[in-house]
Amino acid sequence: MSKIDTIDRKIINLLLDDGRIPASEIARQIGLTERSVRYRIERLIQSDVIKIAAVVNPEALGYSIVADVFIEVEPALINEVARRLAEHENVTYVACSIGERDVSAQVVARDNSEVYALATEFIGKLPGVRKTTTSIVPIRLKDVYQWRVPLTSRDEPAADNK
Repeated sequence: MSKIDTIDRKIINLLLDDGRIPASEIARQIGLTERSVRYRIERLIQSDVIKIAAVVNPEALGYSIVADVFIEVEPALINEVARRLAEHENVTYVACSIGERDVSAQVVARDNSEVYALATEFIGKLPGVRKTTTSIVPIRLKDVYQWRVPLTSRDEPAADNK
């Protein structure tokens, strides 16, 4: 587990607002040198705390329907089903879980009939799939790329202004 401090958190949250914000602007906003900001960003990247990447907006490309699909799978095939789901271009999220459903996935589609086809013709026909439950997601208030690192932590080291 990587340790980050309040300054790292501020840098990360500024990058979440704009992944192309110059280090000089981050430095100005949080009161560090540009060199220190560049060092910290590189350290955060190298330690896999952050990744700087483009985030696609599926809706802007016509994929306006989002659906969550919960899947019950034969135990021996859970990982295989999850892997196959992860390979599909309309699937944006896949996770194995413990509980009532074995695998959950999120899909994007152009319309409800495409969601239906994904659920019945692709997911429902994967070997090992016993049952699917699909829910259309009409409103998303927060997604993983919008998650903010809490600015304080009980086990946080003191800021060292490097």
